[in-house]
Amino acid sequence: MTKRTSAKHKLDRRMGENIWGRPNSPVNKRSYGPGQHGQRRKGKISDFGLQLRAKQKLKGYYGDVTEKQFRRTYKEAAAMKGDTGQNLIGLLERRLDMIVYRAKFAPTIFAARQIVSHGHIRVNGVKCNVASRRIDVGDVISLGDKAKEMALVIEAQSLPERDIPDYVVPDGTDKVTYTRVPKLDEVPYPVTMEPNLVVEFYSR
Repeated sequence: MTKRTSAKHKLDRRMGENIWGRPNSPVNKRSYGPGQHGQRRKGKISDFGLQLRAKQKLKGYYGDVTEKQFRRTYKEAAAMKGDTGQNLIGLLERRLDMIVYRAKFAPTIFAARQIVSHGHIRVNGVKCNVASRRIDVGDVISLGDKAKEMALVIEAQSLPERDIPDYVVPDGTDKVTYTRVPKLDEVPYPVTMEPNLVVEFYSR
C-alpha cells in the first residue's frame, strides 16, 4: 500500500487545479501555487515541464501511486495494441481502489485505498485487501457487512459532486459490477487529463 506523505491539498495548489473536484480544495479560493513566491511563479513552461506536470497530475489523481508502479503500468499500456494513452487510462481505471471510489463507497481515492486495505471490500464475494488489484470486466465489487454501517461510506454515497459512471453499474447501495474498460472521454475527471503528454514523457 502506498501512502501520500505530503499534504493532499498541496498537489491541487502546485497544479493550480482542483484535481479531485472537491468543494473544500484551496484552489477554489487561491488559484496560485503554494509558498512565499507562489503568486509570482508564472513563467513559460518548457515541453518537458508540461509533460512532467501531466504525469504528476495523472499519478496524483490515482492516489499518488509510486513512480515504480506508474512506470510499470505505462510499460504495460505501451505493450498493448492500440493507443498507449487510452490503454494507460484503461489500466488505471481497472484498479480496485479506483472502482471503489467510482462506486461512491469512499469519499476520496485515499479513503478508498484504506477501505480496501482494511479488508472491507469483496471481489466476486471474496475479501480482497490489495488496492492495486486489477479488476476484470464482469467482476462484482461489494461492501463487507461492517463497511455498510461505516460513517465514511454513508457520507460518500451522499456526496452531490460525484456521479457513478456508466461503466460501473450499481446493484442496490452496496454492490457494483464493472461492465467495460472506459475510454478517456468517458472517465469523469474534474480537470483535463493529458495521457498523450505522459506517453511523451516516458518515451523520451
